[in-house]
Amino acid sequence: MYYLYNYVGSMNIILDDLNPVTQAFFATCFTWALTALGAAVVFITRDVSRKFLDCMLGFAGGVMIAASFWSLLLPAIEMSHGIDEPLWFPPVAGFLLGGVFLSIIDRLLPHLHPGYPVGEAEGIKTKWKRSTLLILAITLHNIPEGLAIGVAFGAAAAGFPSATFPAALALAVGIGIQNFPEGIAISLPLRGEGMSHLKSFWYGQLSAVVEPIAAVMGAATVLIARPLLPYALGFAAGAMIFVVVEEVIPESQRSGNTDHATWGALIGFAAMMMLDVAFGQSSA
Repeated sequence: MYYLYNYVGSMNIILDDLNPVTQAFFATCFTWALTALGAAVVFITRDVSRKFLDCMLGFAGGVMIAASFWSLLLPAIEMSHGIDEPLWFPPVAGFLLGGVFLSIIDRLLPHLHPGYPVGEAEGIKTKWKRSTLLILAITLHNIPEGLAIGVAFGAAAAGFPSATFPAALALAVGIGIQNFPEGIAISLPLRGEGMSHLKSFWYGQLSAVVEPIAAVMGAATVLIARPLLPYALGFAAGAMIFVVVEEVIPESQRSGNTDHATWGALIGFAAMMMLDVAFGQSSA
């Protein structure tokens, strides 16, 4: 906790004077780097315990669930005060639209989750290689994560008390931490498919390239259209919850390591809640 506090404090000094879009870009470069760090595990080993991977998937799901509420939905609800609509409408509408958006991508984008046979690939049917489908599965996870970080930095710049710069940083740190096992989850299966160490690493880290892109788009959108902020925060939350419920949690439970995955989710939720409360709301 002490080291995380110092880290967020240092990032606060470095990024505080930058444009929110630039802040979001650099923050997601950090999350991208942690994905690359996870992918680099392929240079050390060709195999990781399935229990460990399931625990880390649960952890990632817990982080995303906590971030969806503490960093996105709660500020969206508070920002909805004073508008000419019911208090619940912007966050609920945004939340459901985010789920619809990810549902459409999930149905269209061909992808395959690690450990699944090619016959269970989702999205439009293609003849793409198994390795390509594996990369796209993790890429799909990273879209809402990048969007959430971008919207959080854009909201912080808008001056709402419920959305602070340290809270946006805490969100980036939490998502970055859970990106580490995602890098492992894509590079090792690629190595198992026969790819070289270098190619497995390259494609593993490349799966996170969408995060800076989505973050820049999210931050720019809410800066241009400030009234959309509560909707945008809810949208990012809905997109993340869709990924968690539709993919991350079921995948973590698939191999029968239910206790490990469940405790991973609980620890991930607690870690993200701790980050947001300690570094975000305390600065309000």
